[in-house]
Amino acid sequence: MYERHILICAGTGCISSGTREVKEALENELIKHNLQDKVRIILSGCHGFCEKGPIFIVYPEDIFYCEVKAEDMPELVEEYLVKGNIVERLLYKDPTTAGTVTSHEEIPFYSRQKRQVLRNCGVIDPENIDEYIIRGGYIGLKKALGMEPLEIVNTVKSSGLRGRGGAGFPTGMKWEFAHRSPGDKKYVVCNADEGDPGAFMDRSVLEGDPHAVLEGLIIAGRAIGSDEAYIYVRAEYPLAVRRLRTAIAQAEEYGLIGQNILNSGANFKINIKEGAGAFVCGEETALLASIEGERGMPRPRPPFPAVKGLWGKPTCINNVETLANVPLILRNGADWYSAVGTEGSKGTKIFALTGKVNNTGLCEVPMGISLREIVFDIGGGIRGGKKYKAVQIGGPSGGCIPESLLDLPVDFDSLTAAGAMMGSGGMVVMDEDTCMVDLARYFLSFTQRESCGKCTPCREGTKRMLEILERITRGKGEPEDIPRLEKLAVAVKDSSLCGLGQTAPNPVLTTLRYFRDEYEAHIFDRRCPAGLCRDLLTYYIDAEVCTGCRSCVKACPAEAISGEKKEPHAIDEAKCISCGACFDRCKFGAVKTK
Repeated sequence: MYERHILICAGTGCISSGTREVKEALENELIKHNLQDKVRIILSGCHGFCEKGPIFIVYPEDIFYCEVKAEDMPELVEEYLVKGNIVERLLYKDPTTAGTVTSHEEIPFYSRQKRQVLRNCGVIDPENIDEYIIRGGYIGLKKALGMEPLEIVNTVKSSGLRGRGGAGFPTGMKWEFAHRSPGDKKYVVCNADEGDPGAFMDRSVLEGDPHAVLEGLIIAGRAIGSDEAYIYVRAEYPLAVRRLRTAIAQAEEYGLIGQNILNSGANFKINIKEGAGAFVCGEETALLASIEGERGMPRPRPPFPAVKGLWGKPTCINNVETLANVPLILRNGADWYSAVGTEGSKGTKIFALTGKVNNTGLCEVPMGISLREIVFDIGGGIRGGKKYKAVQIGGPSGGCIPESLLDLPVDFDSLTAAGAMMGSGGMVVMDEDTCMVDLARYFLSFTQRESCGKCTPCREGTKRMLEILERITRGKGEPEDIPRLEKLAVAVKDSSLCGLGQTAPNPVLTTLRYFRDEYEAHIFDRRCPAGLCRDLLTYYIDAEVCTGCRSCVKACPAEAISGEKKEPHAIDEAKCISCGACFDRCKFGAVKTK
């Protein structure tokens, strides 16, 4: 009998920060102190608080150690496991109070969340099916096998679950379409092609709780009358792929996948298809084309995949987070699930909180929570005490929400009304130093680059919009550029073939809607209010601060800086090319902008 269990985060983020080395060093120290039979080490999935990794939790005491390193193991084992003294320097330090916190449940980042989909991530060994079963795993499947397919569909419809992959289409309704579509063969597909920059919600669920996704897939198959599924996952997620393969093999061994599941007469097969990483393959029809071995390009709809999908057969496609919700609904009931959230948006949502915020990582919150609560309560506020400016929500095709809408409830309908979208769950926080014109340019450059080029509005429209934005950020904008952008954005949005083009203009439209003054400053005043667009900056040297160290002189490629050694220098504005090299090189803050 083990006296203690130590969970070490083994998600991709923590592994890259040294989890393997920490585990090896811990094992060596346990052997040295003859504790190897008293302490069990468990490599868990992602805990969510990624910037504090590697994370190391000791149970049953629930002592939360963060940013641990291999060299910390001798002290941790000697002081805590042997002597019982908490190693305070490795505890979490609250940035607002500067005090240390011992239990992860007391950390605001965790305590303000409602972890339903992430309930097992960071808690169980994702490569051990028994740990998933002990925590209620596959009970939902067992219930589903005793229900009629349409009864399962109606349960999911009653729960109010909407797709978590972007559009928020009612999951039960999608299942009903596929259920009622005639066909001798049907497929269910898990869309794990997570392509948003900075988003890692699906990856963390696959790495930390793969059986939840498998269980959701099998239940979906039972509901629509399918006996085969595909999980389309990015090849850039090797750990997720490996744990999925392990989970499938374990489920087959337990009779949960394969022939005659749990003696019910139902059969089910799960295949894994590794995608090459094209952003457009997150679109349903492009994803199906990729599985079929073709180039990932969208197809016109109708017919919709529920009628004519994979290899022309009725197909139901759901993303990872959607499927991970399904076992909870079958196990606990539709009323239990719909008790959380708002009237039109039920349950919880996982967000990848990144950007200029103190606490970055994965957070799962109830639908209807305000942006303010996410950014300031869970995220801990803006780094460096700076002012909040906006949050870009919904991935590269999402929209930017300003400070005036901080109390906006986070649900499908409210975000859409504000010009943004839920998307898959990317959330990038920006402070006062962010240039919103440059931000729109950045996100549009991503979607323009990822466009498959099949339809003219997306291929040509996004390119023209990007050219205008680049011109504005270089100080060459024209008064007509704003109406041109608005006209192009509406045209691309209304006439593109798939969701990539239809949502690509969102960052431009929302920044024009809420930060129009910044566009006008770039165009009419030739000024970047955030001081970020270098072509619009004028550099000068503060003579009272300059030490004459000549670092700026050596860095300047235009020979625009003059001055004797140990004497204040000066910049010749006629020669200056605004490259910012002098600004970056100066250690004394003497180089400034205006």
